[in-house]
Amino acid sequence: MSDSMKLAGKTVLVTGVANKKSVALHIGRALQEADAVPVYVVRTEERRESVTEILSKASLLGDVYVCDVRHQDQIEALVEALAKDHPRLDGFVHSIAFADYSDGWKPFHESPKEAFLEAVDVSAFSLVNLSNALKDLFTPDASVVTISISTTTMAAENYGFMAPAKAALDSAVVFLAKSFSAFSNVRFNAVRAGLLKTSSSAGIPGYADSYLHAEKATLRGRGLETREVADTALFLLSPLSSGINAQGLVVDAGMGVNHFDEGIVKG
Repeated sequence: MSDSMKLAGKTVLVTGVANKKSVALHIGRALQEADAVPVYVVRTEERRESVTEILSKASLLGDVYVCDVRHQDQIEALVEALAKDHPRLDGFVHSIAFADYSDGWKPFHESPKEAFLEAVDVSAFSLVNLSNALKDLFTPDASVVTISISTTTMAAENYGFMAPAKAALDSAVVFLAKSFSAFSNVRFNAVRAGLLKTSSSAGIPGYADSYLHAEKATLRGRGLETREVADTALFLLSPLSSGINAQGLVVDAGMGVNHFDEGIVKG
């Protein structure tokens, strides 16, 4: 296979695989197809078992580690294990997000404090915390890519407090890029994805209706595919994107510019 993406032999840490629909799994597959070496991190031992089985059935390779990013001791244990097994990381994919909607949909001003802060901790601060913990393992020109959302300034009511958490993530990308520039050429970017069919999104109240609307709003009249997001992440991980830093690349099939399409307005 030609090394068109210049990723052959590079080791990339991939977090956030939960099931076969996960964006992270699609990124891992794309990395393997580019002859890179994906290394996976999941949240629990039970998930490690299920993800290992998923990888095996899909003929995908890669060690699988466990780390719940809410616990500092687990982050430290992860770094210690990686330092032994994979001491040089050429890339890091942050595809972690969580919001507790177990109390049902509420108007934004009634957002529960604990749930709001947990969403920011897991979905945004984890990028900061993991990047700091992994900094000594990064090669000088490593690439860090996180998965965000296409816009955090459109008030999708059912998305609730998760949008401000993603806004914090987008801002963290910029500040991390600046901070790391003091001692390295490590790059930080976000793939700002439109609505996708994933298991995690299914937990958002009313998501199916939002997805169908988004599908109509794309310029092509067809929803965004998870592989398209993975391919964008692959590009940002590649040296081919070496001039891109502290950015958010919107991948939404044109949805963001098409809300006044005649068919939508009259429909």
